[in-house]
Amino acid sequence: MKHIQLPDIRKKHQNEKEELIPLPEIPAREIDPAVGLSADEVQARLENGYGNISNSSPTKTVGQIVKSNTLTFFNLVFVILAVCLIAVGSYSNLLFLIIAAANTFIGIFQEIRSKKAIDRLTLLAEQKVPCIRDGSREEIPSSELVRDDIVEFENGSQICADAIVLLGQVTVNESLLTGETDAIPKLPGDDLKSGSFISGGHCTARLTHVGADSYASRLAEEAKSDVKLAKSEMMRSLDRLIRVIGILLVPVGICLFLTQHQMGLTVKGAVEATVAALIGMIPEGLYLLTSIAIAVGVLRLSRRKVLVRDMNCVEILARVDTLCVDKTGTITEPGMDVDKLVLLDEENFPEEAVMEMLAAFYDNMDADNDTGAALAACFKNDSDWEAREFYPFTSETKWSGITFAEHGSFLIGAPEFIMGSRIKELKKKIRPWAEQGMRVLLAASYEGEPDTGGLTEDQIHPMALILITNRLRNEAAETFRYFREQGVSIRVISGDNPETVSRVAIQAGIEGADQFVDASTLKSDSSLEAAAEKYKVFGRVTPEQKCRLIRAMQKNGHTVAMTGDGVNDVLALKEADCGIAMASGSQAACQIAQLVLLNSDFQSMPAIVGEGRRVINNIQRAASLFLVKNIFSLLLSLVSLFAGFPYPLLPLQLSLIGSLTIGIPSFFLALEPNNSRVEGHFLSNVFYKALPGGLTNLVLVLGVELFTYAFAFPLDQLYTISAITVLFVGLLVLYQVCRPFDWKRRVIWGSMTAAALVCLVFFGNLFSLTPLTLQTALVLAVFLLLAQPVMHTALWLFEQGSRLFRRFFGNEETGV
Repeated sequence: MKHIQLPDIRKKHQNEKEELIPLPEIPAREIDPAVGLSADEVQARLENGYGNISNSSPTKTVGQIVKSNTLTFFNLVFVILAVCLIAVGSYSNLLFLIIAAANTFIGIFQEIRSKKAIDRLTLLAEQKVPCIRDGSREEIPSSELVRDDIVEFENGSQICADAIVLLGQVTVNESLLTGETDAIPKLPGDDLKSGSFISGGHCTARLTHVGADSYASRLAEEAKSDVKLAKSEMMRSLDRLIRVIGILLVPVGICLFLTQHQMGLTVKGAVEATVAALIGMIPEGLYLLTSIAIAVGVLRLSRRKVLVRDMNCVEILARVDTLCVDKTGTITEPGMDVDKLVLLDEENFPEEAVMEMLAAFYDNMDADNDTGAALAACFKNDSDWEAREFYPFTSETKWSGITFAEHGSFLIGAPEFIMGSRIKELKKKIRPWAEQGMRVLLAASYEGEPDTGGLTEDQIHPMALILITNRLRNEAAETFRYFREQGVSIRVISGDNPETVSRVAIQAGIEGADQFVDASTLKSDSSLEAAAEKYKVFGRVTPEQKCRLIRAMQKNGHTVAMTGDGVNDVLALKEADCGIAMASGSQAACQIAQLVLLNSDFQSMPAIVGEGRRVINNIQRAASLFLVKNIFSLLLSLVSLFAGFPYPLLPLQLSLIGSLTIGIPSFFLALEPNNSRVEGHFLSNVFYKALPGGLTNLVLVLGVELFTYAFAFPLDQLYTISAITVLFVGLLVLYQVCRPFDWKRRVIWGSMTAAALVCLVFFGNLFSLTPLTLQTALVLAVFLLLAQPVMHTALWLFEQGSRLFRRFFGNEETGV
């Protein structure tokens, strides 16, 4: 028996180390495509490492989640600060360490919940591939396939492993691998690369390289060392903020300790002051809160049967201002019905002849899309016509054809693409049906053999118009009304006749749907870019044009989401800021999209966009609370360095203030409903809300410092006045953030205020708050009364400065 050497290595985990172990040889034989592998042969391949299992996972492992939440820069800083406090015996100020540990645990818990939800949906949405085993055809998850399996691919299938064509003929798009959009014909004996997708035809193939040994997996492995996962604008902003704070912590901490010690404070007092300042500068819960909010958002989406493949898309959803949709499967139901046949030349092509041709056409042509399925259901019948050559439908040609041995060639497809410049001969007959929202196809006879590169117009003889109807989705009008009210512009991009698409869009209530254009007339990039802004409906769009349209919209400053379900949508889904696929559509579309609607229900789109807005708006709201403390602590630390003031707060007091005015309320606020569209940049939005509160704290505490210096108040009185003042300002900021109030926000603000009073009155000693004298109590009262006017003034000055800045350096819309 002849043997061949199969892939020579596989990865095997043993004792937590990866070892490369040579694989034994497996005897090769000719595999009958009608029989496929036996169960024993499948098991042998699985045992020897020839399963189609990729090394990559869509989610982190539990270990990676624990590691990413615990081994952080700021947790390391907290441990160092805790060691410093323990070294000087300041045990009561270690409360921040308990809070940090609790935050870390909550983060791990929520992220693991989110991971489990994604893993369940990923398993549910896994690509199923028709496979021949033991002579039976069955749908098998792609991860359960093995090398040498006999599989079937059809229009819309994504090739899940490298293969070789055995039977049939297909056209393949390899743009996801190579960037080239040309359709490549594949005949028996040709190779199919994993990661590419079938754009037309049907074939039977044998898998040759699976799992980590496949072409797509090797490309991904090579890319891992060179390409970093792109982060959203919000996460990039947080990374920059944390990087800046991390750089400042060490020099500020060292200088502040030396300054406080030189002022006469003991080593213990200087350490406590320094730790308090550094804790105040660290946004310890901000990054965590962001991760939790996004994880909870993903969890909520999963309950709506939405698979999130990329966490960044949650933020993108919040910023979407343009939603591109296809007609079929989005505005209308996925299924189609043939309404009627309109004869064009009864003398040469009577009804009987046309029906006989259609019966033969669909008896021989595979129904590899919804249109083909509808036509086959209507016209398919047993025929003795012998097909000699097939021309599968592609999104580029927009027609399919067959050459019969004794009857000649026939074409069925879009009239404009078959007739070319001769389309004016049929326009008057097509228009009435298109205006009724019907899809119009042309059946034509062709002299000679068709050329997919271009038809000879004088060899085309129109036979009949085939009228197809799509049922409008019941919920379409309500869904599009929601987007209109939310300021999201709808663009309908379809391969159908623009008049037909426009009529259907008008019925669905899409604003501006009467503004349509035939994309086949848009030859230049400039004309396409102009049309992208002017028109709402685009007909006769090729897959490559869909990409260019989306790029044009993005160039014009729009954040674009794209919904699609067909193979012709794949490139556009990849190009869009957020690609959303219907699970009932093609495998390729589902594999490339960032979001997959497992219930294929377009009505869930408002809730999905709303979830993205809720998450990001609430993160911005909560982030402003965190940055009030960070801005105040940083500025106060710098003032203390140069003015020689003692740092007026203790770590324990900052833990109390942070918990009641930031940590606890931000957690609940991050889960509140909030459907306003997100505009502007994350940091500018957050600083706009946080800076007035931070400056108010700084002004008031510096005033307290001056009074302490002038009247020689004891240091414990300074700590108490400052802590109560900052706590009061924090509650004022929380009041502003909670507006407009509803019952939940009233409960949040009321509970935090009541908790603050209880801590001050009954547990003051636990937080190093000492009783005030009459003199210091009066000083405190004055500064508490000044808090609201100072904050109002700071807010007014900041608004005026922001307005002037935007006037001269930015614009109102971007918030720059």
